Amino acid sequence: MTHRVRDRGPLTYDSGSVAAPRTPTVTPLPTDANRMSQTMTLRRAAPAIAVVGAGIVGATTAYVLARRGAHVTLIDRAEPGRGCSYGNAGALAPASIVPLAMPGILYRVPGMLLDRDGPLRLPLGYLPRALPWLLRLVAASRPDRTESIAARLAALNAQAIERHLVLASEIGAAGLIRRDGHLHVYPDAAALAKDAAAWALRERHGVRCERVDRADIEVLEPRLGPAYRTGVFLRDQAMVINPFRYVQQIVRAFVVGGGRLVRDEVRAVEPDLARGWSVHTSEGRQSADHLILAAGVYTPRLVEPLGMRLPIESQRGYHVSFPDAAAPVSRIVVLADRKVFVTPLEHGFRVAGTVEFGGLDRPPDRRRFAHLSKLAREAFPGTAMGEERHWMGHRPSTPDSLPLVGPVASRPGLWLAAGHGHLGLTGAVGTAFALADAILEGTPALAPAIA
Repeated sequence: MTHRVRDRGPLTYDSGSVAAPRTPTVTPLPTDANRMSQTMTLRRAAPAIAVVGAGIVGATTAYVLARRGAHVTLIDRAEPGRGCSYGNAGALAPASIVPLAMPGILYRVPGMLLDRDGPLRLPLGYLPRALPWLLRLVAASRPDRTESIAARLAALNAQAIERHLVLASEIGAAGLIRRDGHLHVYPDAAALAKDAAAWALRERHGVRCERVDRADIEVLEPRLGPAYRTGVFLRDQAMVINPFRYVQQIVRAFVVGGGRLVRDEVRAVEPDLARGWSVHTSEGRQSADHLILAAGVYTPRLVEPLGMRLPIESQRGYHVSFPDAAAPVSRIVVLADRKVFVTPLEHGFRVAGTVEFGGLDRPPDRRRFAHLSKLAREAFPGTAMGEERHWMGHRPSTPDSLPLVGPVASRPGLWLAAGHGHLGLTGAVGTAFALADAILEGTPALAPAIA
């Protein structure tokens, strides 16, 4: 089914978002994926690679490396995909090239401290801890830096959707990806104009943006309430209707194809004179020629004993899911004035978003769940929501919104794959390809992630 949305050309503006080890349960893959795994060939003297972290980035990296012939061990204390990969909005969004640190971010700090319901939240008590990271965030907000960051994000994720479609087909999960676009909506032209700089940045980097009015919105998403009267349709974006199942399917394909999954807690990593790197777990030691750290917000803790400090802060993300409700949307709809994503899922739908800087140890702010639920009910009046399920997770974020992907220059054999922020799902395959090219082919294009 196609929707008739008028392509109005370029946008114009009015003035005015590692538990005890267990033997993994492997679910048989569909026949085509079994055939795929049977064709996996191992190179002579293939390197041994350990990947720490079984979220979407680590799982995809492990799968791609094994698919290309490496001997790969994937290590995580938790069930694959149970971290922030479980609760994300499911967006495959190569158009998300706008960094968090846009010009003017400094002037938003008072609101971050005072507005408990704001889309960007910083509890006052966490300010001293977050201050060094925030200062780097402000430094990254210069106009010349934002242009450079956008260009690098655009390059990193340029082929994201196509690569995810190939991956999903290989592992028998093609039905989890839908390419129906993303609809960003605003209550009026004045609200849209506040984001003019972000939309202009996207357009400068080749993102196809279509301005829509209320009539277009009613064609695309007829159940969206009348409060939203204008917006932008990103026709070329996609989504995953069950991000958790997607990660699990990737890991199943990895295991069936000969990869090794270890459920254990990583306590330390260190150079190994005999074989590159050692990973010390609660049950023993894993050795490898190369070590890739894809442990999200926990990656800094693993490298601190090595004398390294990574600029990664937790962007605490919240969601409210309605598993028994009929999804009121057919694609991702972004309530852009609230920075909230509404996603149709395999079962029900999810309202996800907001950014909260509060570290790893604070409990979730229950008020934010109530706020997301309220936004959903206001945006879709008359929709029966049913039971609510709440989740909060830690998105690993850097001050300049650029992930740390590549070798550690001072530590041969040590690689980073962390700090993707809210683009972990989108950037996972590009990250996996870049690391596989660098490790297995010696491709020099991947610059050091850190000195």
